[in-house]
Formats: sequence, C-alpha cells, structure tokens
Amino acid sequence: MATRLVLEDVSLQFGGIQVLQDVSLEVEPGTVLGLVGPNGAGKTSLFNCISGHYRPTSGAIRLDDVDALALPPSRLAEAGLARTFQHPALQLSATVLENVLLGAHSRLPGGPIAWSLRLPGTRRAEREAREEAEELLERFGLAWATHRRPEELSHGLHKGIELCRAMLSRPSLLLLDEPAAGLSHGEVEQFIDSVRRLRDEGEVTVVVVEHHMGVISAVTDKVVVLDNGRELMAGTAEEARNDPRVIEAYLGVSA
Repeated sequence: MATRLVLEDVSLQFGGIQVLQDVSLEVEPGTVLGLVGPNGAGKTSLFNCISGHYRPTSGAIRLDDVDALALPPSRLAEAGLARTFQHPALQLSATVLENVLLGAHSRLPGGPIAWSLRLPGTRRAEREAREEAEELLERFGLAWATHRRPEELSHGLHKGIELCRAMLSRPSLLLLDEPAAGLSHGEVEQFIDSVRRLRDEGEVTVVVVEHHMGVISAVTDKVVVLDNGRELMAGTAEEARNDPRVIEAYLGVSA
C-alpha cells in the first residue's frame, strides 16, 4: 500500500551554511510529486534527508505514522522506501538480471546463514524474486538485456536497470533523483510511460527530482519548487512554469 509522506519544517545546516530552511510538504498516497528548482536549490539534500543519508538540523519526516528520523537507511528500506540516484551504482561485471535481483535483499527471508545453506525457504524466495525481476525487466522494456552486462549498455539504460532494482524491493515510497538525465528521447518517453503506469496503479507514492520540465509536466500531480533551500511555491506543473518567481529563480531575471 502506498505511503503518505509528510515533512514538517525540515531544516539542514552544514557548518554555517543553511542548505534547507523550514521545508514542509505532504505527498498523498499513490500520487507523484515533482521536486524542482535551479541547481543548488537543495533538492538532492532534501532527498538525502528523507532517505536517511542526512539528518536534518530540525524538523520532522514521517512515512505514514513512522518517524523516519528514528530509523537508519536500512530500516527505512524495510519500511518501504526505495531510491534511485543521479549516477546509478551498478555492478558492471554482473548481468542486468543479477543487478536487479539486488533489490530483493531487504525482503528475502533468513539472513546470510540461511542464504549460504540454501535452505528450501530461501531457494523458493530466490526463485520468486528472479521471476519478479524478469517481469519487471519485461515491463520496463529491458527484457532483451536480461543477460547482458551494464558495461555494454548506455547510461540511459542504467537508469532503467536501477528503476527495476528499486521496484523489486516492492516500495511504498519511491524517490527518483534526476531519472531522465542523459536519456535519449525514446528513453524519456519510455520512462514517462513507466511512471504513469505506477501512478495509475496507485500502489506506490513517487517523489521525483528532475530538471526536464516536460517529464515533470507529464507525470506529476503536484510540484514543489525549491530555491536557496526554501519552498518557493507549490502547485501544478503548469502553475510552476508560469509563476514569475519560478521564472526568475531559473533565469535570474524578473518575468
């Protein structure tokens, strides 16, 4: 079931530098939120706070009724949070399928001892995970690359592999960090179709950081614009594109 994400007055400081200041937002279950803003606005830092890689100086973050700030990243994964990164970290010498299967580690039963002993329950779970990984690769148009190695494939396809890996963890909250960066036109269209299907199914809440406003317009229900670590405005993608404050933040001139 999709997660409701709530941030209340999240602030972050590194030394004397204010990176985020009093950022509040709420993402309804099963919807897609776009987080946009110029370079240095604090978007990735906010992602790092949500995913547990940074600890805010103040504020609160909740996944439904769970206090996200009380959990380490590994426990957040168990609570249903998955994330992709600007630069996918793949095992280049492993196959695409093997990379995707890494996404199942947080839900396979038994732990390392059971895995090493190849107990029946572990073997069954691994078989099911493999079937699910193959279905995801088919769904996201990557079945042809199942037994290829990422080092043979484009950066854009690496993004698709990472998305499949994240989805194999069966997330209820999915954070996508610049997923369209480096994609070809065809790959962007494939990505848009994939996120639309996720939204239509309503089983996962999605927050996406992206500079490609065409993607933001195509997939989001709501947009929050950050500038210098503060919320500049919230509304639809169309409202953001036409807001004079947003135009000034991006272009550096008054609209």
